[in-house]
Amino acid sequence: MISPEVYDLHCHSRASDGVLSATEVVQRAHLHGVTTLALTDHDTVAGLAEARLCADSVGMTLINGMELSANWKSHCFHIVGLGIDPRYPALLASLESMQITRDQRAAKIADKLAKKRIPGALEYVQQKAGDGMITRTHFADFLVSQHHVDSQQEAFDRYLGKGKAAFVATEWPELEQAISWITAAGGVAVLAHPLRYKLTAAWMKRVLATFKEAGGQAIEVVVSRMSADDIKLATHYATQFDLAGSMGSDFHNPANQWVELGRLAPFPDKLKPVWDLLN
Repeated sequence: MISPEVYDLHCHSRASDGVLSATEVVQRAHLHGVTTLALTDHDTVAGLAEARLCADSVGMTLINGMELSANWKSHCFHIVGLGIDPRYPALLASLESMQITRDQRAAKIADKLAKKRIPGALEYVQQKAGDGMITRTHFADFLVSQHHVDSQQEAFDRYLGKGKAAFVATEWPELEQAISWITAAGGVAVLAHPLRYKLTAAWMKRVLATFKEAGGQAIEVVVSRMSADDIKLATHYATQFDLAGSMGSDFHNPANQWVELGRLAPFPDKLKPVWDLLN
């Protein structure tokens, strides 16, 4: 009997804000039955070569991916790029620019925390990130480690979220620009976790219309912790805008028991899957 294909097209390693190495992510995905995995670290392709070596050794299909931050109408959206060429020169130049943006943001966040009598943040996040991207999750971990908060969520609610004491507005590339980088690198642009932005239906339709017009081709319809109603709504948006559906755990940390590689609800019937666009 042939085993069914198990897709997980959204996860993170230490190259951005995950806690496992790219090798460990692939090994864990394989352990949990994933047959096709996309490593989609934030604004970097640094973990892909390592991930591919491991995937080849265990007989898993690896899709080159990344997750870009992008602005549209004062909102920040995350766009997953699947099937990209990680050596495409224009893409690498763009990611280098985003690395600088993240480093500048990190310094500003650390300065704001220091003014709240919370020193040492920048040194901590730089050490934790190593050669990877510094993200707000690293600052959340710092605040937990220093006992200023009890959880990552509390760190965002009290310090790092929009309008809070250590929030820094960031000039990410425009939505259309981010999509153009993905498509120019041969990839498929996917709107990540669409319901997490907490937009009204009217605003969601506006962003999806812009996304589609700019060359976006898919939307995540199955993500960890989505309810059956959430999946139904995301599927409705995909159908309404003639977008393919994607699925992924958005795995970062094995300590989070609610988000695990490959542990996902079934893909909706009759919806075009994004992996058909990648073959």
